[in-house]
Amino acid sequence: MNTDVLVVGAGPTGLALALDLARRGVSALVVEKAEGLFPGSRGKGIQPRTMEVLDDFGVLDAVRAAGAPYPVGMIWQDGERAGEHRLFEAGEPTESEPFQGPWMVPQWRTQEILFARLRELGGEVAFGRELVGIAQDADGVTARFASGAPVRARYAVASDGGRGAVRRALGIGMTGETVDPQPMLVADVRLTGLDRENCHVFPPTGDQGFMAAWPLPGTEDFQLIAQFEEGTVPDLSLDGIRKLVATRSHLAADAVTEVRWASDFRPRAAMADRFRQGRVFLAGDAAHVHSPAGGQGLNTSVQDAYNLGWKLAAVLRGEADAALLDSYEEERLPNAAAMLGLSTGVHRGEVRRGEATAQLGLGYRGCSLAVETRTDAAEGALQAGDRAPDGVRGGVRLFDAFRGPHWTLVAVGTDLPDLPGYSLRGVRIPPYEAYGTGLFLVRPDGYVGWAGASAEGLAEYAARVGA
Repeated sequence: MNTDVLVVGAGPTGLALALDLARRGVSALVVEKAEGLFPGSRGKGIQPRTMEVLDDFGVLDAVRAAGAPYPVGMIWQDGERAGEHRLFEAGEPTESEPFQGPWMVPQWRTQEILFARLRELGGEVAFGRELVGIAQDADGVTARFASGAPVRARYAVASDGGRGAVRRALGIGMTGETVDPQPMLVADVRLTGLDRENCHVFPPTGDQGFMAAWPLPGTEDFQLIAQFEEGTVPDLSLDGIRKLVATRSHLAADAVTEVRWASDFRPRAAMADRFRQGRVFLAGDAAHVHSPAGGQGLNTSVQDAYNLGWKLAAVLRGEADAALLDSYEEERLPNAAAMLGLSTGVHRGEVRRGEATAQLGLGYRGCSLAVETRTDAAEGALQAGDRAPDGVRGGVRLFDAFRGPHWTLVAVGTDLPDLPGYSLRGVRIPPYEAYGTGLFLVRPDGYVGWAGASAEGLAEYAARVGA
């Protein structure tokens, strides 16, 4: 079987990438070792920047309907409510940043929504396909599986997790550290005796670590999280989790009526030594593994896919030179490294969740695709490489103009230039403080690629990136 892009792994990263490629008319095959989508709630926090991506993908309404804002934490001591704790410092939405604070959706539901959108666009996932080997040559990649025919693709993307087969087959190392030697349990359970308006926090006592129960919106489930002493192997059975709840809370063991999914892990931070080898790219957990404390893993992974999708499409359609793909590692590796540090800082109590974890401040200034031609831009002004803000000016909502697989030329307080031979989507708005004035060429992933006071150099840039 032949395809343009082989995507290995049907988690949030792989589904987001396949969805992005499908809406650009690129043939992609997603293969997944398991027989179905991941069943757990693990990555439940969707950050504001990822909400903007999901808006662009056309699934924002479904994500909103499936989730809810994070609830206030209720701290329990000796069976009594002892106080409230707000886990996140979230501001109010603004015109330029319409989403504030994380949105809670169980990971399995986020994946269902992405999968449904992928199928609407004509894409599909081949489940039960375990990759056992991958080889590449000057023209493409050949993947072999435990059963079934091999697949030939022009490019491949590993989104098969931190222990995935692709990175190991390529011999790419992953360097990192254990963030916390104490093992943790995470499980989706049905239980009685706790309200669903709060996250319920049971602080550590004696030799017992903390425990928390998060009500998962749109379900009857709670996500249970617990920490254990170093060297402990958490018991994931129904009896084991019942004993845990009875020991660490005021609830009786039989308050836990069902365990729907459970896993244990040791928090660690690690990053692949490189994000690309020839025609194979690493994305998501295959490229970087985070502590879950900062709520960054799933979000950084979706951002990887959003960065790579438009670049692969431009090269495969012959709109840009293959050198464009070099910018994926250039842009994403430093951002992943920063997120690793942030997540570790949150886990260790050194960083407060809030503005730093929203991902709205991430960008690509200084990278090769960020071309700033103005020499007199004010300090703090929007520049090439920055996230393009939302806003409504002159009857135009900018996020509406950006939505879709295209570049957008925004003329702020000036006229749109005539660029013969280019079919750039252009919008003209009056001066807007979030932009200043000038011309801003916004990439398909919502970042300013090129900025200038005039159109000098714009056509050459557009040709280079396939705009």
